Amino acid sequence: MTTTGRSPLSRFSPQRRSLLLGGLAGASATALATVGTGTAAASQPAHARAEPAPPQIDFDFDSGNFIKDLITTNAGGEFPSEDSIGPMDAPLYTWITHLFMMSWYDALAPYHPTAVGICSRIDRRPAGESATNRNKNIAGLYAGFRVLQSVFVERAAVMQQALTLLGLDPDDESEDPTSPIGIGNIAGKAIVRARAGDGMNHLGDMDRAYNGQPFEDYTGYEPVNTPYRLVNPSRWQPAVHRHRRRLGEGSGDKGVFVVQQFLTPQVRMVKPFTYEDPGRFELAPPRHTDHANSRRYKRAVDEILEASAGLTDEQKVKAEFFDHTGAAMTLAPRAAALAHDLDLDGWAQLFMTTSLARFDDMIAAWHQIHRYDAVRPFSAVRHVYGSSKVTAWGGVGMGTVDDMPADQWTSYLPVGDHPEYPASFTTICAAQAQAARRFLGDDVLDWSFPYAAGSALTEPGLVPAGDMELHYATWTDHERDYGMSRVWAGVHFRETIENSLPFGAQFGDRAHEFMQRHINGEVSD
Repeated sequence: MTTTGRSPLSRFSPQRRSLLLGGLAGASATALATVGTGTAAASQPAHARAEPAPPQIDFDFDSGNFIKDLITTNAGGEFPSEDSIGPMDAPLYTWITHLFMMSWYDALAPYHPTAVGICSRIDRRPAGESATNRNKNIAGLYAGFRVLQSVFVERAAVMQQALTLLGLDPDDESEDPTSPIGIGNIAGKAIVRARAGDGMNHLGDMDRAYNGQPFEDYTGYEPVNTPYRLVNPSRWQPAVHRHRRRLGEGSGDKGVFVVQQFLTPQVRMVKPFTYEDPGRFELAPPRHTDHANSRRYKRAVDEILEASAGLTDEQKVKAEFFDHTGAAMTLAPRAAALAHDLDLDGWAQLFMTTSLARFDDMIAAWHQIHRYDAVRPFSAVRHVYGSSKVTAWGGVGMGTVDDMPADQWTSYLPVGDHPEYPASFTTICAAQAQAARRFLGDDVLDWSFPYAAGSALTEPGLVPAGDMELHYATWTDHERDYGMSRVWAGVHFRETIENSLPFGAQFGDRAHEFMQRHINGEVSD
């Protein structure tokens, strides 16, 4: 390994070391590659330093926990920057991280007294090999790396260097089922093979022979409304927004505007694990956004405007907090694992159970999102009030105003690139919360997250006015605020949230039961 030139790791500041899985494998590789780095030459006298030795990662394979210590560390409350993990909405994040977490579980299964893998069936190792965490840590890291190489290639170089810093050989593709490296490689590659044609189109080669477009829609979806004309006020209207308008990117590219497209509508066709047909799960129609019922439609709009007008610093912070896909989805299970003092097997099993709940929920939720193709609040507000004056949040630093033309209203946070009903993040959060409760046997979460004064991204320097700490004692508290944060953000209707929570919870139950069968070895080949 060369140590000259600009390292792929150098773009990450010390404040962003040891992040979370929240850039999926991207940030996890960042974490892996920056924990406790130092140089072996640091303690040598200057005259003995002909060339600096490669840095090493201070990690104890025998007693450590790669998921806790290397992959999902909280970094003192820091979120990863967009340039390190890239934009990632719920379906892509959920799909990729699920494969990553499944690789950990499958790689550790041969070292467990009863567990069997989901995509691989590797012979059980002698009990003595499970006496320490060494083999499990190595197997888990290799399994994750093999998944990363296939589904998130642009981050593979970073994790490759990280493995080298750990003293491992990333080029060792042995498939010896008696060695931890071989077990990791077998598990990771089995997962990649099993999900290669699952309907997500991660290679971009479905219905294309040339110039593949990863995760491209192949279903032929077209919106009823155009970005410029609301033909049907009950149906989704793509938004027009500034190019690269992402949370924390300021005004984006000035003068450059783009039109939304439905993000991965093919998710509804992805193969799930705990059921066959996503259409079997009932969800009441979004009658609150049926414009034929004008009174109910207007009430839904008024609830959005009321929330916008009443925004507090705490609500703004929570809206941003839950809008961060990686933190909201993977730091919560981390907090629960710490609160329950789980061992390495417990971490892998909890993360796999919650990930599976999110994954199978996502598929069923996307089926309904496509089915109902429901209008977003910004379109409904303009439809009901036109250019009439409304009271609402007036924009960055303006607080609440009472003279805003309704057609100038905007949500506090950017609107997701897909129809409104159900609320995808909310169903996913509810699924995860229920899966965690079932697995852990209680509702305890005990998660705190600090926000420094002025650290919000939408109104930097202004929000929050003082230091703030979010604390979630229970999963119930967490999922409730998760749902309401979407109303405060102005991106979902209140009734949508109320219907989304129970819809998601059922997938937590299904994931728990599926995983218990595998953990207890109650499945057949």
